[in-house]
Amino acid sequence: MRCPLILRYPLRLIPKTMISPSFSPEPIQAQFQTKVLQVRKDSIIFGKNDLLPVITDKETEDNLNIAAAELVNTDNVVAFPTETVYGLGGSGLRDESVKAIYKAKNRPSDNPLIIHVSSIDQLKRKLLPEDVDIPIVYKDILERFWPGPLTILLPIYPGSPVSKLVTANQNTFAVRLPSHPVARALIAMSDTPLAAPSANASTRPSPTLASHVYHDLQGKLPYILDGGACEVGVESTVIDGLVKPPMILRPGGVSVEDIKLAGGEAWKDVILAKKTAGKLEPVRTPGMKYRHYSPTAKVVLFINCKDGVDAIHKYLQTENINSKETKIALLRSINFSTKDVIDSNIYLQRDLGSTGQQVSHNLFALLREVDELGVDLILAEGIDETDEGLAVMNRLSKAAIQVIDGIDI
Repeated sequence: MRCPLILRYPLRLIPKTMISPSFSPEPIQAQFQTKVLQVRKDSIIFGKNDLLPVITDKETEDNLNIAAAELVNTDNVVAFPTETVYGLGGSGLRDESVKAIYKAKNRPSDNPLIIHVSSIDQLKRKLLPEDVDIPIVYKDILERFWPGPLTILLPIYPGSPVSKLVTANQNTFAVRLPSHPVARALIAMSDTPLAAPSANASTRPSPTLASHVYHDLQGKLPYILDGGACEVGVESTVIDGLVKPPMILRPGGVSVEDIKLAGGEAWKDVILAKKTAGKLEPVRTPGMKYRHYSPTAKVVLFINCKDGVDAIHKYLQTENINSKETKIALLRSINFSTKDVIDSNIYLQRDLGSTGQQVSHNLFALLREVDELGVDLILAEGIDETDEGLAVMNRLSKAAIQVIDGIDI
């Protein structure tokens, strides 16, 4: 039986007392009675220069202590909310913890992870040599977007404590400082930089609710911190300022337009990396390789299709799909018909939202919702690839097995 430690100081002072689970290349089977622990983000307060939070709700503080102690005293992983999606966190400094992440998700080991820190102080103290600072190219961008949904690439220096399993043996590592109070408090209270991909089974849509995590990973982790719905709804933007011109490796919660504006002259010529890496090509950030964000049902993405009525009818006819026999879900966004029914036999319809921000927030939750209602086919309307739309379309195009372009109809 575990005895949770009630702590008001960084957990790095606690000795490691529990035996780590042995590593196997096979995904782990159910081995935990997964507990969902409630936490209130509004009870967690970080002052501007605070390294540890003030927590006004006892249940929240107790549950954060339980999860933090688990991260320090074992090599197990825990799930927690961030402003983007729920993360599956383990120490980014211990190989066994990183192995536990890969096993719980059944994630390919050459798909690198992002390290999450609670402060720039922790980043410098835990991950960088004493005489090394964050490259100046990131200075203005970090002042604007940290804490927040932005990840940067940093060099791996000689003697780096970052597990090679985090980086997939590459010479850079990805790091971000989340703004969600629960995530930041957990990392600060454990004083442990956390490797934390999205807390879903590999290839599935990312989780934006604790219930999504439980659905995918029940029995594969001891604790899920339930802090409510994630605000942004898609993962962080990943940028590489170590190359010229700088690159956006993955679009996400911070738009390209905002990167250029905040970054100034050094970022005015920023370029987008290609969406998907080749099978044998190493990648420096998650989301560039393998199938991602996909529900069980087949997803078809529609772009440039105006109100969508003609495009949907033509698609169903061309593919010889009988909407009376096939359960179809329609996810509408900005331009598709607002009529109550586009096709009288479509099983259900949902609105993704009328702005890029709303679509970003709702995307993964609605993909999961309609999938769990047992549909066979999901028809989704794309949006313009500006601002939040670039990240939305990056995810939708990877979830879809087919794209219908209205220009060709």
